Amino acid sequence: MAAPMEVAVCTDSSAQLWSCVVWELHSGANLLTYRGGQAGPRGLALLNGEYLLAAQLGKNYISAWELQRKDQLQQKIMCPGPVTCLTTSPNGLYVLAGIAESTYLWEVSTGNLLVILSRHYQDVSCLRFTGDSSYFLSGGKDCLVLVWSLCSVLQVDPSRTPVPRHIWSRHTLPITDLHCGFGGPLARVATASLDQTVKLWEISSGELLLSVLFDVSVMAVTMDLAEHHMFCGGSDGSIFQVDLCTWPGQREKSFQPEQDSGKVFKGHRNQVTCLSVSTDGSVLLSGSHDETVRLWDVQSKQCIRTMTFKGPVTNASIMLAPLSMLSSDFRPSLPLPHFNKHLLGAEHGDEQHRGALALRLGLHQQGSEPSYLERLDQLHAVMCSTMEKSVLGGQDQLRIRVTELEDEVRNLRKINRDLFDFSTRIITRPAKPRRRARRSASPPRSLQTTRGREGAAR
Repeated sequence: MAAPMEVAVCTDSSAQLWSCVVWELHSGANLLTYRGGQAGPRGLALLNGEYLLAAQLGKNYISAWELQRKDQLQQKIMCPGPVTCLTTSPNGLYVLAGIAESTYLWEVSTGNLLVILSRHYQDVSCLRFTGDSSYFLSGGKDCLVLVWSLCSVLQVDPSRTPVPRHIWSRHTLPITDLHCGFGGPLARVATASLDQTVKLWEISSGELLLSVLFDVSVMAVTMDLAEHHMFCGGSDGSIFQVDLCTWPGQREKSFQPEQDSGKVFKGHRNQVTCLSVSTDGSVLLSGSHDETVRLWDVQSKQCIRTMTFKGPVTNASIMLAPLSMLSSDFRPSLPLPHFNKHLLGAEHGDEQHRGALALRLGLHQQGSEPSYLERLDQLHAVMCSTMEKSVLGGQDQLRIRVTELEDEVRNLRKINRDLFDFSTRIITRPAKPRRRARRSASPPRSLQTTRGREGAAR
């Protein structure tokens, strides 16, 4: 069976020839082109392997193409304002967009706008989902990175405002890029900033694992699938490779280009805007404001191929080509619905007007269904109660066992005392007098002779 084909998907800000181009990674052959707008930075996403979404630069809509109907724009998803960044969940169920300082979450199957998160103080610059779609992260120009649990965001009770799982505030200048590794809730996240640092975090604990200081601002960051290497694109066009497995134990370290000259990719003449690594970690793809996309060999740091564009490159990523991209007969399983600009239920009669039916499984006629957080609290209380019962039961059994052992010790002491008394009586008992020896029938001869002499004298 042949290995899946890897393709590079790229966009630039001019869109003179195309809006998006797809080319085979290793041969450089042009496979597909899409027309109809200018995709902004961090604004390109693949939806469920069937649609290609692109947030239009400086405009308040998202373009959507079927992967095979490349010359025909399928739909424009209207938004309340210009979209600054865009991503989709790996399971294909949700679309996430940054608009000004808010994050909008849509459900793909219905087109409903589920929630608007407004916890950033300035524009949202980048968004990422974890590999299992359980968490998503948002970085903004306010120097903050927020980690959100999708479960808590999708709670039923609208009166409770979602709260981020973690708020990372160690950066001092705007966030430029995010990269989320594999592992779902246990994944590690790399954050890049204009403060010339790249920081590595852990989602489960929220702790900072590593902070690397560079000589220039970092505009893009990525890691290979094994997370052995981290690649950081600088504002001067350099790409720095940080070896995570051989890095010293300290949490903060400065990257010295003169000492680590063998770990720098040089070739771009302007700032690096995007980075992506192949599945085997042997090839690195980079896009830059110098209007080129370069393919690098990671081992030798040599440029393998250069693609020239008509404007600054806004997106460049490596992905496995889905079946719908390679098959001309493929059609999406479901058409894209109309995406709402307002929250579900915000407008009176909105559901009746669209003819939609919202199902809440497990919702009783009286009372409201508990939220996921409330269920979690209930489960925690039950677990604590069970643990307390088990601990109390163990204490009762311990007391019973102690009582049994004390009784056994008392019995052993009594037996020992009885044995001691018996031994003492045996040892201290007075000895019995010895019996005299029986006289013989005839006295000894000497006695007979004496008695005979005494009789003769008489």
